[in-house]
Amino acid sequence: MRWIHSVLFWSFFVATSAVLFFVGLVIFLVTWPFDRNGRVLHLFSSAWAQLYLWVNPGWHVQMEGRERLPWHGPAVLVSNHQSLGDILVLYGLYRPFKWVSKASIFKVPFLGWNMYLNRYVGLVRGDKESIARMMAECERWLDRGVPVLLFPEGTRSLDNQLKPFKDGAFRLALSKGCPLIPIVLTGTGDTLPKHGLLLKYRARCKVRVLEPVDPRAFSDVVTLREHVRDLMVREKSRLEA
Repeated sequence: MRWIHSVLFWSFFVATSAVLFFVGLVIFLVTWPFDRNGRVLHLFSSAWAQLYLWVNPGWHVQMEGRERLPWHGPAVLVSNHQSLGDILVLYGLYRPFKWVSKASIFKVPFLGWNMYLNRYVGLVRGDKESIARMMAECERWLDRGVPVLLFPEGTRSLDNQLKPFKDGAFRLALSKGCPLIPIVLTGTGDTLPKHGLLLKYRARCKVRVLEPVDPRAFSDVVTLREHVRDLMVREKSRLEA
């Protein structure tokens, strides 16, 4: 039954998060002197996230185009957002980047504390001061050659369709002149629900990293934003066909 599966999963999640947070804390302390951008800790966090896919044998992930993501140098990554499962799946890219995430998640025991250690970027949706701080922090990471990943829809989609995009990611790419790399997800809405904790047994998730877009070819944010959204809508339709 789904509720038994869900209880077992969440119990495992809580128990392992407590242990793995302290492993991450040790990694943070050991690597801080020579890894100020937190690459090692982020890759450990990626493996941590993959653990929860591995223990769900009915969840399958097919990934394409990961080689298009940089190991070094700034880039703005944008992905559509279907469920909490997106986080687990995108960690599987195994590339360095800083998440932009709701500030409230940083308060969650162990998981949020690990996000804090990773120096991911917090955001209070709808708060202009928080948005300004988020943009400034993302700019600092890009200046240090570290990619940032944003969900330009701003929140998870309830109907599996791409919502209108917000400007932030595209302003960053234009202002810094760095590649903007679209990532398209399908099937992740069948993993973890937006509301509630009851999991589904089976999910076939696909991740497609598209070719980088050069923002210097676009004169304004709106044109760049809509071009990238059109690319992602078309690719999502292709993956779901």
